[in-house]
Amino acid sequence: MQDDPLFPDARLYNSRIVDSYIKLLKKRYRHVQIDEVLDYAGMQLYEVHDQSHWFTQEQINRFHAIIQQKTGHTNIAREAGRFAASPEAMGTLRQFTLGLIGPSKVYERIGLATARVTKASAYQSRKIAHNCVEIIVSPRPGVQEEPFQCENRIGFWEAIAEMFNARVPRIEHPQCLFKGDSICRYLITWEVQGSAIWKRARDMSMVALPFVALLFGWLDMHLALVAIIPGLVSLILGLSLFAAHQEKREMRSLLDGLQSTSNELIEQMEVNYNNARLTNEIGEVITSQTNLEDVLTQVVQLFEKRLNYDRGLIMLANPEATRLVFQAGFGYSPDKLLLLKQTAFHLDRPEAAGLFVACYKEQRPFLINDIREIGQQLSERSLTFAQEMGSQAFICCPILCEGVSLGILAVDNLSSKKPLVASDLSLLRGIAHVIGISLRNAELIEARSRQLRSILHTLAASIDARDPLTAGHSAKVTEYALGICQELRLDSEFCETVRVAALLHDYGKIGVPDAILKKPGRLTREEYDIVKTHALKSREILEQIHFTGTLGDVPAIAGAHHEKMDGSGYPQGLKGEEIPLGARIIAVADFFEAITAKRHYREPMPLEVAFHLLDKECGVHFEERIVDAFKRYHRKNFIQEWREDGLLRKVS
Repeated sequence: MQDDPLFPDARLYNSRIVDSYIKLLKKRYRHVQIDEVLDYAGMQLYEVHDQSHWFTQEQINRFHAIIQQKTGHTNIAREAGRFAASPEAMGTLRQFTLGLIGPSKVYERIGLATARVTKASAYQSRKIAHNCVEIIVSPRPGVQEEPFQCENRIGFWEAIAEMFNARVPRIEHPQCLFKGDSICRYLITWEVQGSAIWKRARDMSMVALPFVALLFGWLDMHLALVAIIPGLVSLILGLSLFAAHQEKREMRSLLDGLQSTSNELIEQMEVNYNNARLTNEIGEVITSQTNLEDVLTQVVQLFEKRLNYDRGLIMLANPEATRLVFQAGFGYSPDKLLLLKQTAFHLDRPEAAGLFVACYKEQRPFLINDIREIGQQLSERSLTFAQEMGSQAFICCPILCEGVSLGILAVDNLSSKKPLVASDLSLLRGIAHVIGISLRNAELIEARSRQLRSILHTLAASIDARDPLTAGHSAKVTEYALGICQELRLDSEFCETVRVAALLHDYGKIGVPDAILKKPGRLTREEYDIVKTHALKSREILEQIHFTGTLGDVPAIAGAHHEKMDGSGYPQGLKGEEIPLGARIIAVADFFEAITAKRHYREPMPLEVAFHLLDKECGVHFEERIVDAFKRYHRKNFIQEWREDGLLRKVS
């Protein structure tokens, strides 16, 4: 695979190469405008900061050409190569080198380090002596490097030896690609480290000690024992101590570098972990929630928990797609939150030039590390808004689904932290895409839910419509039942089940003749027995509908709304807790609506009488806590009726 020809636009050079140049420019050539350099090279600053991004040969060529022109330094590439291993740069080469013992090991394994920053050439090294190596650089097929890249490599070789406190190595370059050869061949010779020199002197002294002792012992035994031998031993000890001291200094320097590198790696691991957890948790939220508001709220909470941004928000287009509306966010102070909600982000005005609007309309993301960089591109109103919000660096991504803009996702930092990079943008774009799919799914589910509700209301109304006096009965029972659920603080899924069951609780009356349903007088026992069959028929009919999830309880609840707490109800004679909670709730709502509405055989009962009957039936027909919950609900929501019936005065 390494010998396969590469395309002209192949991405060959890692962003860390360019990043070391940028750091050099900021350190030593502050007059150079970085944005102008990157713009000429077709690069973005967030791409440079992203260690997973790669550039093409053309981009690198243009980048070198412009910085050579701006700095006036013809050998800037070599200087950048040496700078890449400096403490200020803390580049990949330095990270790799500090993990090894000395320059020899680094040069021997240079291919591992260079593979992280370039795909353009293959590097091979061979040890010639203890302080000399040969490195051969072979370009891959289809790659056309430039002479400045050879100079950049030489700068690298020089920096490696200097990192170990050695002087600049001697580099011979007998073969060069740019002099007609097929490879670049380098012979690198460096000075041995100070500790190694002192160790060698100590070792030589130890070897010489026996011979010197014998020589002086033969000449003058007394002198040898009193002066020569103790002096040589002291010399050896001194050399050992000094060599150890030098070695400790060298090791301390290496350890300092390793600690810095380790901290960077740990930080990156934590970022990767949080990103993976965020993606997984967002997936869980989307699969477990169908309510749009709940999905957005939980996604934003995950952003705040997992991502290292000061603030974040989600805005969606209104149904008419005329403006963006704030939906959820984190990190905003109350006054900034109010500003967001009150600011109109118009989508239907051609002159609107804000980044949120541009992101939505153009369906492209924005990554800005300094809001001042784009001040001239914003309208006066947009610039004022950005200043009032206090943003310094931010990312804004469109929320899309099937090519249609649904809204925008944005995060920002109030004060400059580490620069936002392309991987930040990629992560948020991926999340925005998932949110877009989730929004579309939520819309489809909501549309199906509206369709189901419409069908259910139509079915309920078709039964109630058989008699003008019972028209709206099912809707009113549903209203009361949901009010009881609210007072009991039951969850939304259970409330939905009760709502559907309440709407259809009397559907079995479709099998009861009109003559009985509309009879103005009292029913006979036989007629009443026929009416009683409607509860079982409701259950049997509803069981033919494929209710899923918690709605699967609808038939049982609807069929048991005439059961009583003491077991005297119908159709099954269930007792107490045997009766589904939803049925116990509907029983109270159904009874109250029936006795407070006009019927063929009587006028509606006053509220005082109706509540008295409810209280009387507690423990017999109804559960007491449900009756109490209904009374609380009714008083809160029908206060005028309580005043008219004088109930408020009597209660107080």
